[in-house]
Amino acid sequence: MSNQKCSTLNQKPKGRTSIIKCIYVVGFMDLFGVSMIIPLLSHHVKALGASPTVAGIVGSTYGILQLFSSTIVGSWSDVVGRQYSLLTCLLLSALGYGLLGMSTSIALFVLARIPVGLFKHSLSICRALLSDLVSESERPLVMGYFNAASSVGFILGPVVGGYLTEHEGGFYTSSFTCAAIFLLNAGLVWMLPWSEARIHRNGTNSSNHKSKGCHDNNCSKSVQNGSHANSHGPVSKAETDPGSRAPGNHQGGLRWMEVSLLQPVWRQLSSVGTRIHMVASSDMWDLFLVRLLMAIAIMLYYSNFSLAMEERFSLKPKVTGYLISYSSTLGALAGFLVGPVTQLYGNNMPALLLHSTVLTCSLIFLYAAAPSVWQVLLTSSLLAISTSIGRTCITDLELQRGGVQASGTLIGAGQSVTAVGRVLAPLLSGLAQEFSPCGPPSLGVVLALAAVGLLLIRIPKWDGRGMRKTAKLGNSE
Repeated sequence: MSNQKCSTLNQKPKGRTSIIKCIYVVGFMDLFGVSMIIPLLSHHVKALGASPTVAGIVGSTYGILQLFSSTIVGSWSDVVGRQYSLLTCLLLSALGYGLLGMSTSIALFVLARIPVGLFKHSLSICRALLSDLVSESERPLVMGYFNAASSVGFILGPVVGGYLTEHEGGFYTSSFTCAAIFLLNAGLVWMLPWSEARIHRNGTNSSNHKSKGCHDNNCSKSVQNGSHANSHGPVSKAETDPGSRAPGNHQGGLRWMEVSLLQPVWRQLSSVGTRIHMVASSDMWDLFLVRLLMAIAIMLYYSNFSLAMEERFSLKPKVTGYLISYSSTLGALAGFLVGPVTQLYGNNMPALLLHSTVLTCSLIFLYAAAPSVWQVLLTSSLLAISTSIGRTCITDLELQRGGVQASGTLIGAGQSVTAVGRVLAPLLSGLAQEFSPCGPPSLGVVLALAAVGLLLIRIPKWDGRGMRKTAKLGNSE
């Protein structure tokens, strides 16, 4: 009888599979559209008559807005559900890119960047949705595929954007094309089989109380990750919506109180504030600090890559561009390796994070000391793989420690931490380049070593799922 229950729980319903595949498409199209615009923004600002200083201030607007809005929008998606929050983000992003296509002045350009800076969090919500729909053992594989799909879009987008720019009014054409892509994504999200996914989620929640009857390891993980419903009351909308769940007894996770989309705005904001406060006051500072240190280290590696190749090896920008494209392609394909590597480690994510961090640190050091272009080629190849695995690994650990009920808040907080790295990395890179072209990656090695040391100190205090051995997060309410 227990084997029959296990097989039922491990089945992938068509509704869930369809949503997962469609989210892959949404991720691909999202970064495909955005990457059409990114290389053209600075040229368009200068064409509008902005000075370099004004262009820099305008360019920083998006990053500053993302820094403060990532956690808030992610938490809001936990409160009202993935469907409505994802649709809102896609539609308002489409509005922003549409306004960008009509920007004929600096003021209108800045106005167009505001809705994009505040609501361009569709990828974060997609990741949160994927974490809702899959078990803990499946999550690294699914996240790896999603990262690979979106990275491929980021690689192909500039090619199309560059082609459109060669024609008259190319920037405006690219902007309107990007807006159309986001509208198409919104339509795709609207047509997803949400009802089937809700049925699946409700069925998983109902089987939560029977998890002790499953003796198979995979089945136990599936039941454990499906335990998002409130076991102390009748089934509600929050329990049957895959993006809007009631407070659960998720092992090791924060405990949350749901708010419906129809509730007053002040109550939604109150719930968002409560969630953010719980994450900020939780014992997850070590993971966020590791994320920050590694984000800055990797950004320092890339910050002056073209200039360093020219000064150290007399490489032409064209050849350096080929090398960067090669590394980007390899990094995208590395997303498909995340699942097999995780299985090889037996889902021991703390060990995998430590090893990937050590490997990344070593590769940045080898690049800084590389005597030839061929060593740079080798290190960049392996670095693309290690960073792809490391990003997926640290996100998975954040979700394990905080619980998937908080996936939007946690992923948003992670993006905010990365945004802080984007602000600090250019400053540190400029200071390090005053000493040597190898200064930025050398500083990156120091920061990566600090991340390794922090992991060596903290990992012994975690259990196999990345939680504290002495005090679980779920005990803090």
